Amino acid sequence: MKGQGAMKTVLFVCVHNAGRSQMAQAFVNAFAAEHHYPIRGLSAGTEAGERVNPLAAQAMAEAGISLEGQKPTQLTQEMADAADRIITMGCGVAATSCPARMHRSEDWGLDDPAGQPIEKVREIRDQIRRRVEELIADMVRTKERAD
Repeated sequence: MKGQGAMKTVLFVCVHNAGRSQMAQAFVNAFAAEHHYPIRGLSAGTEAGERVNPLAAQAMAEAGISLEGQKPTQLTQEMADAADRIITMGCGVAATSCPARMHRSEDWGLDDPAGQPIEKVREIRDQIRRRVEELIADMVRTKERAD
């Protein structure tokens, strides 16, 4: 998959797009850039918040990835339609609160970092890192089998 083929988009969705989905997007983009994979991460919320969770940003900075300049984005149907993979973060994204039809989605069932101490936010960050590594490895294997 290295440097080949069309760009694949992974869209991470949660309610406020302030913590988990922002961390997942940042990990995908960092890993894809490091390994020259044509994969990009995007994230959005069904009810986008005002700002990125400062403890999520701190935990990511500790992992060497900056969330500076990131802000929550409102999910749109166009974003969902353009994504190759849609992953919800375990935040109970209900059909009634979701403006986008997410027919190709999977849920990671992660705890919400909002209101949690930094130690818990670090645990969630590390769970997201592992899941993103597995996701990218799966996407690379799938692409190699298709070639």
